[in-house]
Amino acid sequence: VQLQASGGGLVQAGGSLRLSCAASIRTFSNYIMAWFRQTPGKEREFVAAIARTGGSTYYADSVKGRFSISRDNAKNTVYLQMNELKPEDTAAYYCAADWSLYLGGSHSSDNRYDYWGQGTQVTVSS
Repeated sequence: VQLQASGGGLVQAGGSLRLSCAASIRTFSNYIMAWFRQTPGKEREFVAAIARTGGSTYYADSVKGRFSISRDNAKNTVYLQMNELKPEDTAAYYCAADWSLYLGGSHSSDNRYDYWGQGTQVTVSS
């Protein structure tokens, strides 16, 4: 299983970016998908997760109302639309996959996830 994240870059505060994560998983629709982020010296932080069908989502309070997670199971891809970006959103963003039936609160823990992508850097300038 491979997860390939892309779409990061440098953006000014208030701007937008859309991250993509392409998965080489035969049964992509069987996986809960999520995004995490990490800055040097800090623990990995949960950002958002999405249920297998995309019908349910879960966000960290810090991004709620600004970020939106979605998925296209036909394309084996999960997205993170990031709007109203702030300098504190600067981090390496990682996508992750967990073989689970249902999305729950425990999906904010990185211990739940079986597979991880390589990360894409997002830098927000003030």
